[in-house]
Amino acid sequence: MTDDVSSTESHLQETARLKRFREQRLKKIDELRARDIDPYPPGPVEKVAATVALALPNGTPVTVAGRVMLFRLMGNIAFLQLRDESGNIQIMLSRHTIEGEDRHGDYKFLVHCLDVGDIIAVDGERFETKTGEQSVNAQRVTFLAKSLLPLPDKHAGVADPDVLLRKRYLDILLNDDVRDMIYKKARFWRSIREYLEQQGFVEVQTPALELTTGGADARPFVTYHNYLGVDVRLRISMGELWQKRLLVAGLEKVFEIGRQFRNESQSREHLNDYDQMEFYWAYADYEAGMKMVEDLFRYMAVQTFGKLAFQLHRNGRRHDIDLEQQWTRYDYVDTVERLSGMNVLAASTENITAKLDQLGVAYESDGLNRARVVDALWKYCRRQLSGPGFLVDEPVDVSPLAKRHPRNPALVQRFHVIIAGSELGNGYGELNDPVDQAERFAEQERLRAGGDEEAQMTDNDFVEALQYGMPPACGFGMSERVFAFFMDKSVRECQIFPLLKPQRTSEQGE
Repeated sequence: MTDDVSSTESHLQETARLKRFREQRLKKIDELRARDIDPYPPGPVEKVAATVALALPNGTPVTVAGRVMLFRLMGNIAFLQLRDESGNIQIMLSRHTIEGEDRHGDYKFLVHCLDVGDIIAVDGERFETKTGEQSVNAQRVTFLAKSLLPLPDKHAGVADPDVLLRKRYLDILLNDDVRDMIYKKARFWRSIREYLEQQGFVEVQTPALELTTGGADARPFVTYHNYLGVDVRLRISMGELWQKRLLVAGLEKVFEIGRQFRNESQSREHLNDYDQMEFYWAYADYEAGMKMVEDLFRYMAVQTFGKLAFQLHRNGRRHDIDLEQQWTRYDYVDTVERLSGMNVLAASTENITAKLDQLGVAYESDGLNRARVVDALWKYCRRQLSGPGFLVDEPVDVSPLAKRHPRNPALVQRFHVIIAGSELGNGYGELNDPVDQAERFAEQERLRAGGDEEAQMTDNDFVEALQYGMPPACGFGMSERVFAFFMDKSVRECQIFPLLKPQRTSEQGE
């Protein structure tokens, strides 16, 4: 209770401080408007980047624009640090160079109205100060957006990580590493798109709203479609069953990059809405898929991070990862037995559950079934593997969309990318037998009826499409979790604006 009261008092004090600050800034806005100066004029602003302006010869006329980050007033001279997307540049204001009918009065009014946080444009000339600082000597300053709230102290910053995520724009403004992460993430997805296009894949777009979700074991978000008068679901995969319909239609190499949604818990590795890529490759098998995925990861790493070797901190330990080395193959059944002493093909559901209890592994008891406990046991074992490598040949119980293995029908041709104790991608030799697919959907429906909300839904239209014939194929998917791993951060930190709970107000605290 004491902590809650203290937190509420602190919140009220900060609210009062910001109110006083805002009132002072609003008075300055009134003063500007009294002189017919618009504090929020329309564009455009013909500016050059700060880094470009710094390289211009002294005496060159130049216009720069950005946010005031520092402001030092020294009588008849003021120095500003102006920041745009490219970097910082120093601005000198002097009553001798500011244009106006009353230069001294205009200078005094300008420095009175200017504040850290304001966005301005500066027309002037490039020059070098006596201390050698490359600067712009201002002749005219134009207000572009008067700030009403103070920026956090650049050095102290914001200590609360929750506040940083809620006000991510401030974190990006003050933290170069966060801004650089945005650029790296753009390179990450661009490199994946470039690689696939170089391999002859065509990018497609499939529905985000579906009557029946497919392609993953996950709980969907459900909403009501007013026009059609039916419940629809946000996709939980990147159009897997739609992309495979395109293979039926005769396309041979397709991929999609987009947003998908899962109505589940959040963790260091899991979010509810995130970017995903999936490709489907006709006439290929999962061996060909693994070879291409290795090449894809190496291409992505070099293009995004400029290296192939990483030191990652995951699952309670440090992992030294070198993508250039030969990737390890982890046989599913052998690996689980080696690390847990349990043969998942021979053991009963009860035996596996008892082993989980013995190991202290948590699992979902609602809708408990063999697939879920086998998967829980595998995840316990997975954390002990560094990789890079592929988990291969999984039990059919946990893979309703993968093709059965020709040497053992209890297994399927499925692979996962294993790096630093986690799965960073999922691939199949795709199931193209419509009878087998229908039977597996029926089994998934039985599991759903038993309470497993993550079991897959039957898609009869997809089964019908398979009956027209789909060539053998390999499919693979990976999400922005891969980027977060190689950044050595949580996936939430690597989203620009992650979804958060509503912030409690002082009234709610009371």
